[in-house]
Amino acid sequence: MSNERDRPGDADDPSSRDAGVAGGAANTAWLVVYLKGLCMGAADAVPGVSGGTIALITGIYERLIAAITEVSPARLATVVLGVLPGRRGAAADALRAIDAGFLIALVAGVFTAIVTVTRVVHVGIQSAPVLTFGFFFGLIAASAWVLLSEVSLDTPGRVAAVAFGFLLAFVVSGEAAAALGRSLPVTVLAGAIAVSAMILPGISGSLLLIILGQYTYLTGTLSAFVDGLFAVATGGPTAPLVDTGTVVAAFVAGAFVGLFSVAHAVRWALERDRATTLAFLVALIAGALRAPVVRTTARLTELGRGWTPTTVATFAAAAVVGAVAVLVLERYTGLADIDGTV
Repeated sequence: MSNERDRPGDADDPSSRDAGVAGGAANTAWLVVYLKGLCMGAADAVPGVSGGTIALITGIYERLIAAITEVSPARLATVVLGVLPGRRGAAADALRAIDAGFLIALVAGVFTAIVTVTRVVHVGIQSAPVLTFGFFFGLIAASAWVLLSEVSLDTPGRVAAVAFGFLLAFVVSGEAAAALGRSLPVTVLAGAIAVSAMILPGISGSLLLIILGQYTYLTGTLSAFVDGLFAVATGGPTAPLVDTGTVVAAFVAGAFVGLFSVAHAVRWALERDRATTLAFLVALIAGALRAPVVRTTARLTELGRGWTPTTVATFAAAAVVGAVAVLVLERYTGLADIDGTV
């Protein structure tokens, strides 16, 4: 009779132990990626803080860019066709090429954080708009200040880019909500633009949504969608879930399109004329400082209130807290260039 210790896969078998160690290390690695995704998602959900910056700080920026640039409609089609006989090998190769495991773990973390943080933010906007938007104002102002060190206005083209970027953000952040309204095409556009922040350290996706006048609407819709999921799971009606789910799906579709258009276009612009593109992007951030003030005013009007010395002081105090948070992040992480170089 053979000894049980001689069986393949037994705990005393060196190959079994090596496999177990490798499996545990792999699980730990994916957990680390998930946690980094949590950090990215939390940053992406707050205007003025960039998920791309967090990716850079946590050491996954280059891997993220490489994975995104490998994603293409052709590869995705190959993955889908992997369900057919004889196509599994090609599908597996495509999944490896786009670093699918890494992207899945990262996106799971990002989504978890966004769902959690946006719910908190939405409650803050509804119950304490002065504090919330004041905090956002500070985040945005400090982000613009930090990135100003990267801007050089030594050519007429860069000066023009700064002027255009500032005026564009200033005008749009005040008029976009009324001009664009709330529709599925606008939601798709918002998703496509906001996703560019994923690959741009220093640029916040939530800030872009504020400029477009869609941030409050989309955070509220996402919170309602999550509530609808829980309601359906406990036997509740599906109608609210369908309504909010359509908006969420439109945003996700826009984000997916943005990966193949806006994000790549911005990267191309940075590679072609980094200084001018950077000047334009920083000017966008500075011009967007109007948005938190406009949103605060609108919310106060809804509540039958207005600006008073107390609300101004509260707004300013919250702005200081937000600015300090960004400056501390800059001080202890050494925020990198917007194009991802340290």
